[in-house]
Amino acid sequence: MPENNDELALNRAIQGDREAFGLLYEQYVGRIYNYIYYRIGNMHEAEDLTARVFFRAMRRISDYQNRGLPVSAWLYRIAHNLVANWHRDRGRRPEISLDESTPLVVQHEHPESTLLHSEEQEGLLRILRKLPAERQQLLILKFVEHLSNAEIGEIMGRTEGAVKSLYHRTLLSLRKDMQGRLVDEVAQSMDLT
Repeated sequence: MPENNDELALNRAIQGDREAFGLLYEQYVGRIYNYIYYRIGNMHEAEDLTARVFFRAMRRISDYQNRGLPVSAWLYRIAHNLVANWHRDRGRRPEISLDESTPLVVQHEHPESTLLHSEEQEGLLRILRKLPAERQQLLILKFVEHLSNAEIGEIMGRTEGAVKSLYHRTLLSLRKDMQGRLVDEVAQSMDLT
């Protein structure tokens, strides 16, 4: 749905047209679910929170004030707030269990390759979940949703330059964490031999 169609649907939804809100729901439900899933790592909780995002948006659509941002920025903000509340209520950041994880890459022909990719993904997701929420949000919007720095800035309430700076600092931090993890793994393997 092109952006001007989003705007038309949004204007109709603000006036109480539930069918128009349904169009917005269909357009964004997958993106919002992915965002929430990657932030919390639990499919069932992500489904519940996604439903709550759209329920809250539907209840408050008549109060929506167009500030020149896409409707997706508003939906991501609602999702961000619900995820923050979810983490606060639980007092921890859970890891994805292998039973709940969904494949993030295409399966390879050889079982050994599949196992290595699964272990690498699990380790990467563990490291990502240790990042501050703002950095998690940035990486999800950049690599899962494939949004531009300008779009991310609109969602996060930052300038494009601030997003680039945060992205750079985040990558440096991840590189340091990954190198530390590699050193730990090498040290552990040397102790076992």
